[in-house]
Amino acid sequence: MAGLYGLTHNQIDHILIDKRRHTSIVDIRTFRDADCNSDHYLVIGELRERLSVAKRVEQQVNITKFNILKLKDEEAKQNYQVEISNRFATLESSDEVEKELDVNSVWKNIRDSIKIAAEQSIGYYETKKKKPWFDEDCCMVVERRKQTKLKFLQDPVEEKRDNYFKERREASRTFRNKKRGYLKEKLNEVETNSKNKNIRDLYKGIKEFKNGYQPRVNVIKDENGDLLADSPSILNRWKRFCATTKCT
Repeated sequence: MAGLYGLTHNQIDHILIDKRRHTSIVDIRTFRDADCNSDHYLVIGELRERLSVAKRVEQQVNITKFNILKLKDEEAKQNYQVEISNRFATLESSDEVEKELDVNSVWKNIRDSIKIAAEQSIGYYETKKKKPWFDEDCCMVVERRKQTKLKFLQDPVEEKRDNYFKERREASRTFRNKKRGYLKEKLNEVETNSKNKNIRDLYKGIKEFKNGYQPRVNVIKDENGDLLADSPSILNRWKRFCATTKCT
């Protein structure tokens, strides 16, 4: 933490760890260039944890969803109908030639045709950002604040300190205005859905305001209280739980 004029620096940020685990600390460093809009400096410690049992955690597969809301648009709806009709027409002509296909092969062809038609006509849902209001203007403000801070750290004089504080206030003001504008736009969208009797989008917008951002948790506990993270173990745990509940 820097003093009033940047001439003195007080070491007030530390990492606290239990005495019997102090050998797990590999390295501790202070990053003065990290811009977190604070007088404090970022302290990062590298730890080496010793686990008694190493469990394999499989990589989670991201499930993509088709943007079915585009089907409300007449042009997108017609494009999808034409695309799926052409796909099925081609599939029927190929089935007449290959009549010896089994049920699984036929279903696979139908499924792939539907997926390809939907992918080319309506596409997928776009991943939502945690802060949708954070645009290019915010990035420029953050970059200016960062550069001003670096100049102040290199030469801690009163003029550069004032410039740094000025950029901090400007950045906070920009973030606040952007967030207010985004919330106002979302409220207007909810009001419009209410007037147009668009119940699905209305409750979806209300749910976003009510719950906010909630991280998705993909772990459960087994009979012994240990965490299970991989998909096969989670499915087997639910299978045992349902079988036990059904029997009781």
